[in-house]
Amino acid sequence: MNSATVRNLLVRGMLAGLAAGLLALVVAYFLGEPRVDQAIAFEEAHAHEHGGEELVSRTLQSTAGLSTGVLVYGVAFGGIAALAYCFALGRIGRFGPRASALLLAVAGLVAVYVVPFLKYPANPPAVGNPDTLDQRTTLYFLMVVLSVLLAVGTVILGKRLAPRLGNWNATAAAGAFFVLVVGMAYAFLPSFNEAPADFPATLLWQYRLAALAVQVTLWTAYGLVFGLLAERVLTPRTEAEREGAAARATPVPH
Repeated sequence: MNSATVRNLLVRGMLAGLAAGLLALVVAYFLGEPRVDQAIAFEEAHAHEHGGEELVSRTLQSTAGLSTGVLVYGVAFGGIAALAYCFALGRIGRFGPRASALLLAVAGLVAVYVVPFLKYPANPPAVGNPDTLDQRTTLYFLMVVLSVLLAVGTVILGKRLAPRLGNWNATAAAGAFFVLVVGMAYAFLPSFNEAPADFPATLLWQYRLAALAVQVTLWTAYGLVFGLLAERVLTPRTEAEREGAAARATPVPH
């Protein structure tokens, strides 16, 4: 793959990330923000001390702030995912450009978000001890790195086992390896349960499901949109195909 193709895929990846970010923004606004408001209301109702005036209003946070954060994240995420796609294309099996993009998106969703999320799920305001914030952040990113490295190792293991075990058995063995090591990480890494005793359990789970829905929307939309754009770059129509299409489109006089 030459540099021009990589550059074209990078640009299209960022555009696909922007489109996916727009969809994720809609989900975040309608599913996530109402839960954030409820959690803030709970926090304010149980606060013993009141701080000064907020520097950024809640309205601005939930509109312009949310939009900027999600869209900038979407563009950056799209560019990084496009570079990963350039590296993975042809190395994960004989899949076409669109199938490879969707497969990479699903694998990325699982490795980058779902696996860390199951160990360290997202928390709304009023949940979490400020004294453990640095530790929780460090452990979360450690889980992300571990999950991504395990996902890459699983693919390599599956490809090396395939000649001896066959594709199906090799995939099952590699998947079992991934689940086993992730389970060990879950068991040995510390857990945190810092929700206040009277915090509504329904609200907590609704917030976490909304956070998961945002990521599912982002990754799925990216895989679909980028797959379509990548296919146009990697499998362009030949001159003969373009001439044939033009001839079919031109009416023949009788």
